[in-house]
Amino acid sequence: MHNMSALRNYVDKIKPNFVEGGKFSALQSVFEGFETFLFVPNDTSKSGVHIHDAIDSKRIMSFVVIALMPALLFGMYNVGYQNALVAGKLAETSFLSMFIFGALAVLPKIIVAYVVGLGIEFIWAQYKHEEIQEGYLVSGIIIPMIVPVGCPLWMLALACAFAVIIGKEIFGGTGMNIFNPALIARAFLFFSYPTKMSGDTVWVADDTIFGMGYALADGTTAATPLGALAQSADNMPDFMSAVVGLIPGSIGETSVIAIAIGAVILLCTGVASWRTMGSVFVGGGIATGIFHALGMSPLEAHEQIALGGFAFGAVFMATDPVTSCRTKKGQYLYGALIGVVAIVVRVMNPGYPEGMMLAILLMNMFASTIDYYVVDANIRKRAKRVNNK
Repeated sequence: MHNMSALRNYVDKIKPNFVEGGKFSALQSVFEGFETFLFVPNDTSKSGVHIHDAIDSKRIMSFVVIALMPALLFGMYNVGYQNALVAGKLAETSFLSMFIFGALAVLPKIIVAYVVGLGIEFIWAQYKHEEIQEGYLVSGIIIPMIVPVGCPLWMLALACAFAVIIGKEIFGGTGMNIFNPALIARAFLFFSYPTKMSGDTVWVADDTIFGMGYALADGTTAATPLGALAQSADNMPDFMSAVVGLIPGSIGETSVIAIAIGAVILLCTGVASWRTMGSVFVGGGIATGIFHALGMSPLEAHEQIALGGFAFGAVFMATDPVTSCRTKKGQYLYGALIGVVAIVVRVMNPGYPEGMMLAILLMNMFASTIDYYVVDANIRKRAKRVNNK
């Protein structure tokens, strides 16, 4: 407490330098961003507000980041595990060595994502003389988690810049964007640099990271379970490996167990909607059951849900409060349609074995429309009730 008090006093002491008329007034937005990150602001809205919760946006974002930690940490380990596996050195490589290797491969991506994204946020806020918005605290960590470990840093930097500028700021910033910024970044990479986002050569980290590699052979490949299945129906994935997460895939999307821990955190803190999250799984399960019964898909519902980015998308991206539905009935429909569309894309398009990104982005477009008709139906129902009295 003493240290926090001293920090608070120091921040208050230097604050006059950053307000209007101060020596560094040009950096007022940057200062306010760091101040509100460290401390809950004392300022309150004077009018035109609806109080939903006692927790401010930065604290909500903090809960999401905490919920992402199990998937991120496991992803770091899995990067090292996959590297050792394809190098034939799995038995002689320790858990700690694999984790450190993976961490050294993943951390630069997180750093680049935050430096580029937050840098643009700071510049944008200064240019418009606005407060720095906190939404990128989550996007900056999700973006590196939904790309292959082989994605080059410069490509990731371009995707982050595109997501912040085109996916968010041109709509008015955090809270005004139509599409999930992290998925905008992934879509940018997928359609601009498809060979670095799919195929069999992007899922294993470079073996030269700080000299810690396991001497991988040139041309080493490691197909994801969905990718292998798309090539042949005989390549049925091992379900338990998919649940644990020891399979090739995007950094943070492989472990259903780690993602489930994050889901519990989000639901217990009330940050995510259980209606949206649950409906995604129900919709995906029903669609898979229909395709499986028709003989169009060898996978059953539990296998489809455990593979690819389905679970990660349902837990962390479909539930984004800005780009998803806000009405209760709308959340059921929104989530169910995401699950259905994701499976339809997977089954009906063999060239694109993953479908969660496209499903969520598509439903982002219709979220406000769904809410509109739900609210309109309620208004009509109440008006009819009044007229019948």
